[in-house]
Amino acid sequence: MSTVSSRIQPCLWFDQQAEEAARFYVGVFRNAKLGLIAYYPEAGRDEHGKEPGSVMTVSFELDGQSFLALNGGPHFKFNEAVSLILLCDTQEEIDHYWNALSQGGDPAAQQCGWLKDKYGLSWQITPAGYEEMIVSPDRAAVERYMAAMMKMKKLEIAPLLAAFEGR
Repeated sequence: MSTVSSRIQPCLWFDQQAEEAARFYVGVFRNAKLGLIAYYPEAGRDEHGKEPGSVMTVSFELDGQSFLALNGGPHFKFNEAVSLILLCDTQEEIDHYWNALSQGGDPAAQQCGWLKDKYGLSWQITPAGYEEMIVSPDRAAVERYMAAMMKMKKLEIAPLLAAFEGR
């Protein structure tokens, strides 16, 4: 019987910080929970190279989305080719998630709502109406919105709306 609530579950590859990262993310999100923790067995040790009994995977859920954190070793690192987009309804939400997720991350990776957290995972913290605005048939509004967004690190809803509306 599975405890996974999402049919598609992203697997996040860590060197040895899977449990630490899962606990961090669960602490950041208000609607979150830690799931099952699996440990490396002796079987396969020649392939996985991990100490039996050490943490292998940690399942967790953020706002209804299931994730699996894997202690897979130093072979692979996160990069911007895959990122998580977090849609926020209010500026308060944007501020909360931006401040929490960027803590200890890479400040040089911050632009247009993008940030890189302390584990190297990229996030875009964005207003929930973002997509509707960038596909608007009002091309002048889209241009103003994009021009305003390109000047920001953390996105600010009021100035983005004002730019879109031409105010």
